[in-house]
Amino acid sequence: MSRPARAFRHDPGAAADLTRTTFQLLALGALIASSFLILRPFLAASSWGVTIAVATWPLLLRTEAWLGGRRAPAVAVMTIALLLVLLVPFYFGVSAIVENGKQVAHWSTSLASIRVPEPPGWVESVPVIGTRLAARWHHAAAAGPDEISARLAPFAGATVVWFVGQVGSLGLLLLQVVLTIVVVAIVYSRGETASRGVERFSRRLAGERGEEAVDLAVRAVRAVALGVIVTAIIQSMFVAIGLVVVGVPFAAILIAVAFMLSVAQIGPGLVLIPVTIWVYVRDGAIWGTGFLVWAVFCGTFDNVLRPVLIRRGADLPLLLILVGVIGGLLAFGLLGLFLGPVVLAITYTLLQNWIAEAKP
Repeated sequence: MSRPARAFRHDPGAAADLTRTTFQLLALGALIASSFLILRPFLAASSWGVTIAVATWPLLLRTEAWLGGRRAPAVAVMTIALLLVLLVPFYFGVSAIVENGKQVAHWSTSLASIRVPEPPGWVESVPVIGTRLAARWHHAAAAGPDEISARLAPFAGATVVWFVGQVGSLGLLLLQVVLTIVVVAIVYSRGETASRGVERFSRRLAGERGEEAVDLAVRAVRAVALGVIVTAIIQSMFVAIGLVVVGVPFAAILIAVAFMLSVAQIGPGLVLIPVTIWVYVRDGAIWGTGFLVWAVFCGTFDNVLRPVLIRRGADLPLLLILVGVIGGLLAFGLLGLFLGPVVLAITYTLLQNWIAEAKP
C-alpha cells in the first residue's frame, strides 16, 4: 500500500472532511438544479429582458437627463416605447395571419388547377439570370397540372400547418412579451444595483478577469444591437417601402420574413428576388427594372452600414461579431444572436491576455 493511502487510512479526520465536502457539493448541486427548474419558465423572458435593458441602457440615461434626472419618468417612457416597438409588429403579424389564413388554405386546395403560362420574351434579356430563368420557366410551363400540384402540395400543406401553429402559440408569445417588458422595467429601475452585484460576483469568481468579462459582454451586446438589429430594422424598412409602392400582396408577412433573414445575416434577397420577378410579370420591364435597382440597393447597403454601427458599439473584430451572430443563432436560436458574440468576445479577449502574459 502506498504512503498517501496509508496516511489517509489512519486519518479519520481527512475521511470525515471528504465525506462532508461530498455531501456539501451534492446539496449545492441539488439546490442549483431545483432553482433552475423553478425559474425555467421565466428564463427566456428574463434573458431577453436583461439583454434589451443592457442594449438600450444609454437611451435610458439620455431620456433621464432629458427629463431632469428623474429615473421613474424615464423608465415609464422607455417601457412604453418598448411596448409599442414590440406589440405593434405583433399586432400587424396577427392581423396578417388572421386575414390571409383562409386565402392560403384556399390556395393549397386549388393547386390541381394551376397552369404556368409561357414566359414573356423580355425574360431572357434580364441581366445575369435571364437565360437560366427563361429555361426554368419553359420547363415549368411544359409541366402538367398534376406534376405542379405534386411538387407544390407539400409546401402548401406545410404553410397551412405553420399558420395554424402560429395562431395557436400567439397567446404564449404575448405572455412572453409582457414578461420581457416587466423584466426590462425592473432592470431599468434597479440597474446600478444589479450592475454592482454582477461586478462583485464576477470579481469574487475570477478577480480582474471577471470584471473584464462583464465589460466585454456589455459591449458585445450593444455592438450586436447596433450593428445587427438596427441594420436589420433599417433594411426591412427600405424593403417595406418597395413592397408597398409596387403593391405586393402579403406585404406584412414578407416584411417580417425579410427582417428575420436580415437578422440571420442571409439578407432579404430570398424575398426580393421572387417579388422582382412578380413585378416584371405584372407591370412590365420599366417597373420591374426600377424595382430590381431598389432590390439591389436594399440587399447591399447593409455591408456599409453594419461595420460602422458595430464599431460604434464595441471595438471588437467585425468577423468575430458576425461569426458569433450566425453561430449563436444556429446553436441557441434567436437568443443566440447576443449570446454567440458575447461568448466569442470573452473567449477571444481572455485568450489574447493569456498569450500576452507569456514571457518571451
